[in-house]
Amino acid sequence: MTDSAAAPLKVDICVIGAGAAGLSVAAGCAQLGARTVLIERGTMGGDCLNTGCVPSKAMLAAGHAAEIVRTAGHFGVTASAPEIDFAAVHRHVHGVIAAIAPIDSVERFRALGVNVIQGSARFTGPDALEVDGRRITAKRFVVATGSKAVAPPVPGLADVPYLTNETVFDLTECPEHLLVMGGGPIGCELAQAHRRLGARVTIVEMMSILGRDDPEAADVVRRQLKAEGIGILEGARAERVEARNGGIALTVSRDGEETVLNGSHLLVAAGRAPVVDGLDLEKAGVTVGRAGVEVDAGLRTSNKRIFAAGDVAGGPQFTHIAGYHAGVLVRRLLFRMGWAKVDYKALPWVTYTEPELAQAGLTEAQATERHGRLSVLRWSFAENDRAQAERRTDGHMKVVATPKGKILGATIVGAHAGELIHPWVLAIQNDLSLAKMSGYIAPYPTLGEIGKRTASSYYTPKLFSERTRRIVRLLMRLP
Repeated sequence: MTDSAAAPLKVDICVIGAGAAGLSVAAGCAQLGARTVLIERGTMGGDCLNTGCVPSKAMLAAGHAAEIVRTAGHFGVTASAPEIDFAAVHRHVHGVIAAIAPIDSVERFRALGVNVIQGSARFTGPDALEVDGRRITAKRFVVATGSKAVAPPVPGLADVPYLTNETVFDLTECPEHLLVMGGGPIGCELAQAHRRLGARVTIVEMMSILGRDDPEAADVVRRQLKAEGIGILEGARAERVEARNGGIALTVSRDGEETVLNGSHLLVAAGRAPVVDGLDLEKAGVTVGRAGVEVDAGLRTSNKRIFAAGDVAGGPQFTHIAGYHAGVLVRRLLFRMGWAKVDYKALPWVTYTEPELAQAGLTEAQATERHGRLSVLRWSFAENDRAQAERRTDGHMKVVATPKGKILGATIVGAHAGELIHPWVLAIQNDLSLAKMSGYIAPYPTLGEIGKRTASSYYTPKLFSERTRRIVRLLMRLP
């Protein structure tokens, strides 16, 4: 299906935004036979492909390669200090984007049967919108416009050049000293990547870095970042910013004292806001709050014809959640499965620093607040033979469960934590017990054994108790 002139258009499903959520909804609906139109005013692929997950992980991979060269001596391999060609790193990052872009392209989606219109959409009423003057009506609408980086109200910030995730990947020269405002996942990931690629880096965080993660796990990441030479100022408030000597002067206050940090570049990674500007959602009767478009558990807005998905829906801001939302909406929009609703009890997320930090379900603090008494199980990477062989022993796994063994959450900080968390997402989502997670045969030597060992530790006190020993002694008396 292709766009034709400016004639009014009537479809089954109208999707606004060609990021992770919008693309998945549009592809699913069109391939299942619904007349579908997809509207995008910017670049296909959205934040994740162009300025988020893809370029950041590509840059982290470059930094990881440099670190392997630096640390090769631990394995008896002689290597000189790596020479970083930052322009080549830039080409690598954008080459990865270019390799993935065809999957999200206009051409591909039109081939799938989606009518792709490139332009700005705005609602004109509860059941219609316009794109550059063209009227479109639909049975159902999906708002999937994502989120964008926001700058905190720091005096002077608007008057100096600063970077966000939308511009930092355009640099072709390594910053001499990168100041990072914000110690969340984006700030920490980009801080480590730039440090490994040759920059001095300082993180400024009002609270604690990785504050929404388990504090024990976050501390493992903190120690590594500091060991690599990254300055971390926590509990520090940015007071003002000014241009100075061709760079940036950031004044911060901590414990009642002010300090001036002088850097060559400033990266702002201090939060994101939903993209709703220009949509005229009020004309459609859609309620928008501070976090985004307000939706119920079925992602329906205050207008029963209009749904929202992904970051703009005000929930967890992850690409995989956008894809999850899309699956819920395809079931609701096409198959009228009104019972299809979001369920975040096994919600996973990963911070891709080295070591990685992965979480599924509840943290220990959240589980304690909701359930009271817990069984808290731990296993160290240092007790894993594969981790020892690869000299990647920093980190641990923590599982929180009810006293009866129902799994509530899992935290992993260490090598490949983002891969190791997968079975625990499945376990929490499907109410598997610690018995199930400890009873399978784990190949040796693998990092995955850490999960099995953690689950098995739940049974150790009972298995090796005096009561069990008495039973064994009695059984041994039998012929």
